[in-house]
Amino acid sequence: MFDRQANTHIGGALVLIRHGETDWNAAGRLQGRTDIPLNEVGRAQAREAGAALAGGGGNMLVASPLQRAAETATIIGAKSGLRLELKLPELLERDYGQSEGEYLNGLSEPEMTRIFGAAESEDAVAARGVAALRRLVRDHPGRRIVAVAHGTLIRLTMSALLGRPHPRVPNAHAVPVDLELLRQHRPGEELRGAPAPVS
Repeated sequence: MFDRQANTHIGGALVLIRHGETDWNAAGRLQGRTDIPLNEVGRAQAREAGAALAGGGGNMLVASPLQRAAETATIIGAKSGLRLELKLPELLERDYGQSEGEYLNGLSEPEMTRIFGAAESEDAVAARGVAALRRLVRDHPGRRIVAVAHGTLIRLTMSALLGRPHPRVPNAHAVPVDLELLRQHRPGEELRGAPAPVS
């Protein structure tokens, strides 16, 4: 899961992992900050992610405080020998306000525009995600960090770092972060026009 050759010039490494599946994921409902637990599929996905990480070089495990992310991290830790060290509020999912719980399938374009227009802005999510990752790397130099977070947070953060839209991240999939891109990123460089959010 970690590229042992990557980022050695600045020390450490960082991998983002999306939480496992929930019932709301399976039903196509918008989760955001609503604290929905993993379902059994999600727990199995987390075990698979932990098995893939075992022996892979990670030595620090952090997560969003929402239970679907924290439980995914705990399961990953049990499989990989890591302990969940930090829960970071900055890694929370995008806030969709009163639209959380809505079914996205079949919504019209005006309805989608209404929902996402009233949500936390994409730029704010990306800026929050980038700042959290920069602080993690700064405060824990040389650590090989596994951070469990949320689909839209990961996608928008990576879009900002890469300067182009990042694809949707499936449940329990890992996304390596290039620490040089993270170091070079400047506030205000968040990408506009990324793909439609998926919680």
